[in-house]
Amino acid sequence: MSSRRSRSRQSGGSRPITDDQINDLVSKLQQLLPEIRERRSDKVSAATVLQETCNYIRSLHREVDDLSERLSGLLESSDTAQAAIIRNLLMQ
Repeated sequence: MSSRRSRSRQSGGSRPITDDQINDLVSKLQQLLPEIRERRSDKVSAATVLQETCNYIRSLHREVDDLSERLSGLLESSDTAQAAIIRNLLMQ
């Protein structure tokens, strides 16, 4: 038994997660990842799925940061009436 599973049992948490549940979750993650979804092979290791998940989340963070910077620049360069409208729309 892995040490993580034994720790979760000892901590009094909910039932330990089963290998089938882990496999199901990894499969669901695999379906969400564009990099893996585009591959023709159905056989991808769980480690690969988890690594690609981390990479994808990092790329999404970079994209959000980039879009935030671009929006800030747009708001700074817009006149105050346009910027107020955009801010108001973003707050909704």
